[in-house]
Amino acid sequence: MLITIPDLLTPEELAYMRQILEGTSWVDGRTTAGDQAVKVKNNLQVPQDSPEARELGNIVLRALGRNATYSSAVLPAQILPPMFNRYDEGMTFGAHVDGSIRVVPGTGQRIRTDVSTTVFLTPPEDYDGGELIVHDTYGQHSVKLPAGHAVIYPATSLHSVTPVTRGSRWGSFFWAQSMVRDDWRRHMLYDLDMSIMRIRSMLPDDDPAVTGLTAHYHNMIRHWAET
Repeated sequence: MLITIPDLLTPEELAYMRQILEGTSWVDGRTTAGDQAVKVKNNLQVPQDSPEARELGNIVLRALGRNATYSSAVLPAQILPPMFNRYDEGMTFGAHVDGSIRVVPGTGQRIRTDVSTTVFLTPPEDYDGGELIVHDTYGQHSVKLPAGHAVIYPATSLHSVTPVTRGSRWGSFFWAQSMVRDDWRRHMLYDLDMSIMRIRSMLPDDDPAVTGLTAHYHNMIRHWAET
């Protein structure tokens, strides 16, 4: 399930984050890559343990907390601290699959990576190339969104970033462990939740159709959720 989230970040948040990132240090992105990804990864990242990464990561986490689409689609149990990357001219990230388990920095806590998220921080007209390509059973999906928009997709997906040929592409990326690990089940729950929202716009909340579907939705989560 690939879902875009418009305006995850406010214009004020986006401008502040851009200002901080313009003055911070960047390191080789391969320092956080696994054995497979390190061979195809060519980008820059903000050090995970830097004060800038922690401050900006908290801004992203607050934005996620107020976004109903993210909560409905991901059903997050835990979210890894957001990271920040940069692709200058000639930089790219070849096809790869994200590691299944990641450690929360400084804690030793292990988290299963069920859902990947990319938040675009650069306007698409500022760079050429740099599309996120997500591969699934239905083919390849090319994603290049306005600054402040986000895309979520299964971490099990093969994906890549095409070479940047002009300008610079900045973004935030991170993973979540979902309460429902199976992507198809999350997809069904998301579709059902969206249908309930549409029905609630047409019927009162105490209508049997609304209460019945809402009960079914929560009972499905109760049956499938891992805590």
